[in-house]
Amino acid sequence: MANIGEVFGAASAVVKGMGITFKEMMNPTVTENYPDEPPKLQERFRGVHELQRDENGLEKCVACFLCAAACPSMCIYIEAAENTEKVRISGGERYAQVYNIDYNRCIFCGFCVEACPTDAITHGHGFEVASYNTSTLIKRKEDMLVQIPVGARPPVITESAEAGAH
Repeated sequence: MANIGEVFGAASAVVKGMGITFKEMMNPTVTENYPDEPPKLQERFRGVHELQRDENGLEKCVACFLCAAACPSMCIYIEAAENTEKVRISGGERYAQVYNIDYNRCIFCGFCVEACPTDAITHGHGFEVASYNTSTLIKRKEDMLVQIPVGARPPVITESAEAGAH
């Protein structure tokens, strides 16, 4: 036989749960009309990565490899190249000639953003990265670079420097 206290406790739990259910039923339904209206994302939302530029239009990434070292899923691949007098891509001695992130493996943990000493990599608010083809989920540097700020001069690459690089 069940104790009267146990029966009363179980009944009060059911009544409390049903009270919450009925209260929620009376609230209006909130529907976002996506894709007609942009969704309301939280400020700290971790979307696809962006590679930032400084106020002069130079890339902030100095190819220090700290983001790749901090990544637990090892989805970041970087190849560094040296800045020269004729070719100045970033403010440091080096720049990331190749910067790839494999979104098949990325877990959006944010460790790469925290590890970056120059704030070159950040999380943007882009979220539409779904694809049926996994090869399209490998984002290259060109896909992630933000636009050059208004009034900034883009990096100048001379013809002779391009010929020497290839």
